[in-house]
Amino acid sequence: MSRFAVILAAAGKSSRFGDPQRKKVYAYLAGKPLWLHAAEFFAKRRDVAQTILVISAEDRELFHEKYAGNAAFLGIQVVTGGPERADSVRRGLEAVGEDIPLVAIHDAARPCLAKAWVDAVFSAAERSGAAILAIPCSSTLKRATAEQTIQETVSRQNLWLAQTPQVFKTQLLRDAYARHPRPSQATDDAAVVEAMGSQIQLIEGSPLNIKVTTQSDLKFAELALKALPQANPFPF
Repeated sequence: MSRFAVILAAAGKSSRFGDPQRKKVYAYLAGKPLWLHAAEFFAKRRDVAQTILVISAEDRELFHEKYAGNAAFLGIQVVTGGPERADSVRRGLEAVGEDIPLVAIHDAARPCLAKAWVDAVFSAAERSGAAILAIPCSSTLKRATAEQTIQETVSRQNLWLAQTPQVFKTQLLRDAYARHPRPSQATDDAAVVEAMGSQIQLIEGSPLNIKVTTQSDLKFAELALKALPQANPFPF
């Protein structure tokens, strides 16, 4: 069985979440914070040898006071992130053991996971070296002007909406970040790897694998949790 490290990205600013009291990864869903849903999921997998949670420096005190016990119980390593997402992922990568061949990056604000989806993307990354969850675009796409009027309709053929986890050979991702001239401008890790010319396999995920960005997303996530596939036995 291959061994994976999982980096949970939780150092964002949550500027669109609309709650001045707390960031989205600390918002409660079904009785626990968003980050803990993903952390528990990956920490319980037998093929995951290391789970790393990357948090903002300004959240260290809060995290230590409220959640250090949860992290310790699950064996989760907590790392301080940087000013941009790329900086945070790099710091997570620095903490990955040299003997771990594959690494998955997952948004800590995606709490709704199913075993089948993660099994599929992990297996694809083992075979190809790079794979991400994504869903085919089914909506009609409009490109807008600065005034928010329609400029054109964009073909959705062969367009996919990227999700996480995104899984790569550990050295491949390290090399990609080292060589990319401006990784902070990439909106996900796959884009950093793409820039090296590497092929990345798309594995179909689910709309239930929602990234919580707004308060409305949090309400959807409550419903999504209840609709997840029930074949989620542990241990894996």
